[in-house]
Amino acid sequence: MATFLYRLGRFSFRRRRLVALLWVVVLAACAFAAAKAPTAPEDGFSMPGTESQKAFDLLDQRFPGGNSNAADARIVFVAPEGQKVTAGPNKAAIEKIVADVAGGDQVKGALDPFKMAGAVSKDGTTAYSTVSYDVQSIDLTDATKKALEDTAEKGRDAGLTVELGGSALVPEGELGGTTELVGVAAAAVVLLITFGSLAAAGLPLLTAIVGIGVGVASIVAIGMSTTTTTLALMLGLAVGIDYALFIVSRYRTERAEGHGAEEAAARAVGTAGSAVVFAGLTVVIALAGLAVVGIPVLTKMGLAAASTVVIAVLVATTLLPALLGFFQKAVLPRSRRKGHGGQRAKDGRPNLGTRWARFVIRRPLAVLVLSILGLGLISVPALDLQLGMPGDEAKSTSTTQRRAYDALTDGFGPGFNGPLTVVVDAKAAKDPKAAAAQAAKQLTATRGVVATTPPAFNEAGDTAVLTAVPSTGPSSEDTTELVRTIRDEARDLESGTGATMLVTGTTAVNIDVSQKVTDALVPYLALVVGLAFLLLMVVFRSLLVPLKAALGFLLSVTAAFGTIVAVFQWGWLADTLGVEQTGPVMSMMPIFLIGVVFGLAMDYEVFLVTRMREAYVHGERPGEAIVTGFRHSARVVGAAAVIMIAVFAGFIGMSESMIKMMGVGLASAVFFDAFVVRMTVVPAVLALLGDRAWWLPKWLAKVLPQVDVEGEKLNHGGPSAPAEAAEPAPDPVRV
Repeated sequence: MATFLYRLGRFSFRRRRLVALLWVVVLAACAFAAAKAPTAPEDGFSMPGTESQKAFDLLDQRFPGGNSNAADARIVFVAPEGQKVTAGPNKAAIEKIVADVAGGDQVKGALDPFKMAGAVSKDGTTAYSTVSYDVQSIDLTDATKKALEDTAEKGRDAGLTVELGGSALVPEGELGGTTELVGVAAAAVVLLITFGSLAAAGLPLLTAIVGIGVGVASIVAIGMSTTTTTLALMLGLAVGIDYALFIVSRYRTERAEGHGAEEAAARAVGTAGSAVVFAGLTVVIALAGLAVVGIPVLTKMGLAAASTVVIAVLVATTLLPALLGFFQKAVLPRSRRKGHGGQRAKDGRPNLGTRWARFVIRRPLAVLVLSILGLGLISVPALDLQLGMPGDEAKSTSTTQRRAYDALTDGFGPGFNGPLTVVVDAKAAKDPKAAAAQAAKQLTATRGVVATTPPAFNEAGDTAVLTAVPSTGPSSEDTTELVRTIRDEARDLESGTGATMLVTGTTAVNIDVSQKVTDALVPYLALVVGLAFLLLMVVFRSLLVPLKAALGFLLSVTAAFGTIVAVFQWGWLADTLGVEQTGPVMSMMPIFLIGVVFGLAMDYEVFLVTRMREAYVHGERPGEAIVTGFRHSARVVGAAAVIMIAVFAGFIGMSESMIKMMGVGLASAVFFDAFVVRMTVVPAVLALLGDRAWWLPKWLAKVLPQVDVEGEKLNHGGPSAPAEAAEPAPDPVRV
């Protein structure tokens, strides 16, 4: 591996104009294809195999033209204090508003609250109208959305309190531009501080931008929707900077050791590039493994992000050495650019990483115990982890969706915001109407149901739809138990009438998502950790180092879960972080967090430990190898982690609770993994293990392929650069 990448790096350096031109052509071609590609349809959220999805499919089949995924909106009217919505002027204003909405473009219908049972609260202060559209929310035009908002303003002008809710108001591009720009700016500052050179700081940013440009443009060009690019954009930026950062740092080290520019670039790609390749493979495994969950949208996002990571690896191992050819001395520290030997002298003195490594290996057991106890304490709240899909109740009170949610809760009860849609398939029943009536009676008698609507049949008369209103809110555990109870009672209906009863609707879908993700967590972890263990065993030729890497990841990710639960369920630091409503953790969060953080954690593991392995293979004792690895890699890994924390922390300032949760979870996970696990637990464990850390059974050593990540062949009879490429070593400096 090292030999192949050495030759690739040398070729890219020598043919730098050709390589750079090829990447420009690829980027332009992908951008052109993306610009010409038709707008991809939005991915429908489906979960094959779940009861809620079966019910949606049945509705689409038995109610043709109904479009169960179509957008809807809910207009909530609240009368002025001391008045009722049924009063003459208020009623007239509401009817006028509903009529105006019903006549709008893309509107299928708007229900008059005074002609619909249960649409006016018992105290007469609150009413609502449901607006249904012909298209999905992504296809709603700006004019349609503006017409809905203008309607609310008309109601407010009439003296009413009018708020809006529903899928028609789902904002677009919540993870867009600003956050990425903040991340790039933070990365630029950290890189400049780390390298002390504008060129050295600029190259990782430039290559990362090229990588995500090619990756995202390719995703759009092949027809994937914009939602699949979110993870690809975020991770492409993250790993693109990380990989280039590592190779540039190794190039500077090779130059400081006296190698010429071409030889240094080739060796940097051969050694650091090998670590980049295997680190990238671990990220790809983690992302492609998202297919285990069985949610198509999540699978597409994982595969799209994995392809962007592959492109980032290709850019780092080809375009970056080519660019180093254009900036051979500009990326070096100022002392090296002036021809002084300052860098070598600096490398000979203990730096912060060296001092920290020596501190850890002097007292490894105490450091290890304190680190594990600290992470274990932070992980305790994770035992209370509750999964759900937070809705409008988790939004800021400054949003109309949250105010509409609160108004409906006050007027009709908490369960009104999460009604259950019950589908009765009576095609096999002898008397479909009697079967539907029995289902309605059974629902009404179920504890936890406060209201049900009469069955509404399709034209064929073999399928009915009912609505059941729970007594508790959509994210409540009691509502989850109610859904399970209704599904259990469906067996009695089927045995008595021959009809089947399915529960769906937004609340039921969210419950099914949570259950499906929970069921997939263990298989996903087993697959991802197992494959990564095998890969790291090949890289490090050790059994204990990969095992330690996997266990360390579990420590950091459980600590991140504990942080999320403490903030978003228990309310710790909620005011400081702008969390206005506590509740269950987003169902997708655990699987998403595991996938992203595992990839980044293995990046840091490979970057840090390969340098230790390299020193050990070249004859250093275990303790010395740890110090050497930290001297060369700790600063780079620390800078990479700070960049990632800054990128993810940018999400904390977003108004959406789910995005804020992602920011807190990812930022804390990277902090725990990089600075506690990789920088503290790893050297402590390796110091305690000593030579045993690198032990591998002889029979296994014969089976495993020799990938030479540490570049041993480059120092013993491997390829070498021409003699004229080398520079004379700088004058020795007394240490």
